Amino acid sequence: MPQFRYTARDSSGQLVDGVITANDRPNAIAQVEQKKFTPIKIVAADGPSTAESPVKALPATGADKGEKTLAKVEQKQVATKSSASSAKNGTTSSAANPPVVVTTISHSQQYLFCEQLAHLLSAGMTLDESLGVLVKRLKQPKLRALSQSLHQSLLDGRSLSQAMKDFPKIFNSLFVNMISAGEASGSLSVILRRLTVYLADIKSLRDKVQQALMYPAFLVVAGIGLILVFMTTMVPQLTSFFKDTNSKLPAVTKMLIDANDLLTSYWWAMLGGIIGAVVLFKAAVSSPAGKLAWHKFKWHIPVFSRIPRYRFYAQFARTLGTLTENGVTLLRALELLEDVADNEFVRLRMVELRASVVDGATLSGAAAPQNIFPEMFVDMMGVGEQTGKFSDTMNLIADVYERELDKQVQVVSTLIPPMVMVVIAAVIGVVIYGILVAVFNLTSGIKTH
Repeated sequence: MPQFRYTARDSSGQLVDGVITANDRPNAIAQVEQKKFTPIKIVAADGPSTAESPVKALPATGADKGEKTLAKVEQKQVATKSSASSAKNGTTSSAANPPVVVTTISHSQQYLFCEQLAHLLSAGMTLDESLGVLVKRLKQPKLRALSQSLHQSLLDGRSLSQAMKDFPKIFNSLFVNMISAGEASGSLSVILRRLTVYLADIKSLRDKVQQALMYPAFLVVAGIGLILVFMTTMVPQLTSFFKDTNSKLPAVTKMLIDANDLLTSYWWAMLGGIIGAVVLFKAAVSSPAGKLAWHKFKWHIPVFSRIPRYRFYAQFARTLGTLTENGVTLLRALELLEDVADNEFVRLRMVELRASVVDGATLSGAAAPQNIFPEMFVDMMGVGEQTGKFSDTMNLIADVYERELDKQVQVVSTLIPPMVMVVIAAVIGVVIYGILVAVFNLTSGIKTH
């Protein structure tokens, strides 16, 4: 039966290698994963020498260091020859192919990277091979550079979770901890598939909120534009006409004329006032006390706070269920979830909740006094703790509040447009009323004379 040499990481993150007997390479990978190892490279025993595997690229022994140094010298000589050749042609390789610096990527790109890596690992490839394939397969320069960096870190002896810490704006603490849990349990491909589903769920939640606010925002902008057109085109023409007649203007018409004079003569002061108010508001909410007060106000706004609330409930439950299902401890999961609401008021409540759990309280018992979760949420959480099916219960809670979020999105998207239209109609109605009243008074005066 064929034998295969493997390089993998154990649950403590240490590199291990050995020889395993299997019918074929996929079966060898499966046997390594059964040992709770994360496969990095697996080759046939009569295949490439160990010197070609990532083990020899690691600074484990003095001989390995010597081979690594020799390889670096050879690479440097090749690079020097390449640079000299490029110089003869009047160009340099760095100028032709400048390096791509990766700091952030879009949510869709992160989803694509996670999905592709999960597919390759599930198909039986090792982590080393999967990242190598992504370097060649991915077309986006940022994703290709990200894959190359992670692959090189892997060859340098670091784990995938350690390499991801170099990109904090791409892989947050929650993401890195789940990858670390997958490496420790030998189920990295399973974790990546679950992360892919999680990223898709989060994107769906964000899209729902954006769609709910997009149409009302368009109506507000259109209404303001329409009012400005009325005030800057029609009212000035009528103003000059009424001044020529020397007639007494009604109070509403005089108010419109004064508003138009203020808008045309002191627009710069109004613009400065708006900018100053924005600056003062940002300065106020940048302080800890101001930020807490503003976030508390946003959390308690009637009707309109329901969307961010239900989004928080769904995301909290989904994330907590995913983390605990994949071996992350409850205390560590709660620590990672403190910033999930992006709300300082809620974050402080989460800190208090975690402190209560540390003191020995159950999660449902600690959540009830914080008054940030609905009673049904706390009751379902308690049932999950009592039945021993906590992760499944949290995922069920996430499904419930995602449906509730859909309902709230529909309510808000249905409620806001009529409200905006009523305000716009009221303002335009006042303008038209002021004009018509002045015209009627003028014609009445003419008939009297």
